Amino acid sequence: MEIIHMQDNESVVGIVSPEVPLLELRGISKQFPGVRALDNVSIKVGKGQVHVILGENGAGKSTLIKCIIGVEKANDGQLLWNGKEIVFKDIKDAYAHGIAAIYQELSNVGCLSVVENMFMGHEILVKNTKNIVDWKAQRIRARHYLSEVGCDVDINTKFEALSMGQKQLIEIARAMERGAQLIIMDEPTASLSRFEIDQILDLMKHLRNNGVSIIFITHKLDEAKLVGDVVTVLKDGKKIGETMDIKDVTEKQIISMMVGRTLKEKYPTREHKIREKILDVEHLTGLKFTDVSFSLNRGELLGIFGLIGAGRTEMARALAGADEKAGGKIIVDGVEKHITSPKNGIKSGIAYLTENRKEEGLILIHDVVENVSLASLKSFESKMKALNLKKRSKISTDICKKLNLRPLLMKRNAMDFSGGNQQKIVLAKWVLVNAKIYIFDEPTKGVDVGAKTEIYTIMNNLLANGAAIIMITSEMEELLGMSDRVMTMYQGHKTGELVNDESTTEEKVMTLATGGKL
Repeated sequence: MEIIHMQDNESVVGIVSPEVPLLELRGISKQFPGVRALDNVSIKVGKGQVHVILGENGAGKSTLIKCIIGVEKANDGQLLWNGKEIVFKDIKDAYAHGIAAIYQELSNVGCLSVVENMFMGHEILVKNTKNIVDWKAQRIRARHYLSEVGCDVDINTKFEALSMGQKQLIEIARAMERGAQLIIMDEPTASLSRFEIDQILDLMKHLRNNGVSIIFITHKLDEAKLVGDVVTVLKDGKKIGETMDIKDVTEKQIISMMVGRTLKEKYPTREHKIREKILDVEHLTGLKFTDVSFSLNRGELLGIFGLIGAGRTEMARALAGADEKAGGKIIVDGVEKHITSPKNGIKSGIAYLTENRKEEGLILIHDVVENVSLASLKSFESKMKALNLKKRSKISTDICKKLNLRPLLMKRNAMDFSGGNQQKIVLAKWVLVNAKIYIFDEPTKGVDVGAKTEIYTIMNNLLANGAAIIMITSEMEELLGMSDRVMTMYQGHKTGELVNDESTTEEKVMTLATGGKL
C-alpha cells in the first residue's frame, strides 16, 4: 500500500497536517417526517485513527453515515474534508474524494466475478479508448490488492460463491484500490466466523498503522475495545458526552451511555416453568444434516450451537417447512405433522424467524402494518372475507408498542428502520401468529445491547405463555445466558445435549461443537 509522507507545513488536498482532522462534522442535524434523526452532532476523525461509533438501533448511526457519503443531505451543519468544507453530491463523489463505505448487507452483483465486482463503475480502460476494458490491468491490480488484505481467492470466482468474510475482504480491497483515505465499516463482523472476525480486526489494525482512517460501527464492545482508538456514543440522534479514548472507558459505562440506563441484567431472569412435551423430532434428515433427533417442552428454550457448516439452519428450515426434508418424523402435541411449506408449518404451530431478515423476513418496500400482518391476514378478515384494515392497523400498532418499536411510525417502509427495529418488526409478525413453537435463527445478529435485552424479554414472555423456543445462535454468551438445554451440531450431525446448569461451560459446548467427546 502506498503511503504519502508529508512535511509539517503541507496542506494540499489528500495530505493532512496533524492538527487538521481528516474528517470533521460540525453540528450535523437531519430531520425526516415525524422524527429528528440527527440533532447537532459533531465528530472528528483523525488520520490513521479507528473511530468507533456506538449506539442503540435507531440512535442515528446509519443516518450519520448517509450524510457523510452524500446519500442524505443534512438540514444543518458542516462537513469538512481535509480541513475544507464540502458537500458530497452522492456516494460516487465521496468515493472520488477518498471515502469508502462498507455495509453489513453488501451491494455486490452475485452473478459477476470477483474482478468484475471490484472494478464495477470504475473500470480501467485501454489507453486512448473510451469503452474498451483493460482486463489484464484489472486482473493485475485485483490480485495485488486482494493479496494486500490477505484474501486468497480466484478472481474469476462468482461473488455469490464466496463466504461473507471473503466478501468483506474484497470490499476492503476495492476501497484500497480506489485510494480510500477513510473507510466506514458498518457492522463488518456481524455474520462472520471467529476466524474471519479475527482476520478483519487484524486488517483494520494494519490499515490504521498505514495511515488509513476507519469509522467502525459495531455492537460488539469487545471488538471496539480491541481495535478502537476513540469512541463516540449516539442516542436518539444526539451525541452523548464527549468523544473519549477507548482505553479510558469501561464497557459498563458505554452501555449506560448507549441505553440511557444501567442494564442490571443482560439476560432477564424468568421463572423456569417447563411443562409437558410439545415436540418430538425423530431422525430428521435433509440437505447438509443427517439423523437429528430431539424433543422440546412447553416453556422451554433449547439453544442450538455449532460452527459454520454444522447444519443448524438447514435443520431448522426443514423443521419449519422452508426447505424439503429427506426423512424423519416431526411430532407436535403427539400428532405427526407432514410439513412441506412455511404455511404448512404455521398451521402445525411452528413459526420460523429467519436469520436473513432483509431477504426472507421482511418486504422492505412495504410499511410496518403490512409486514407485521403478513403471516396472519386471515385473522383480519371480515365475515364477507374482506380485509378489516382498521382492525389490522390497530392490532399491528398495539403489538409494535409492546415490542418498543422506535420510531412508532406504522406507515413507514421497513427498509427505513435500523437493523434492531427491523428485527422487532419480524418478531411482531410472528408473535401475532400465536405459534406453539418458535424457531429463532440468530435472533440478535446485528442488534445493539439494549435491543438485545428487549428481544430476550419478548422471548421470555412467549415462554411464560406456554410456547416453546428453539434458538440458534453463534454467540456463546447468549447461548448460556438464555437456554434451558443446549444441543450441539457438527458437520450435519447432533453431537451432544447438555442441561444448562452450573456444570455447563463454554469449553464443554465447544468440545462437542467441534466433534469431540466429553
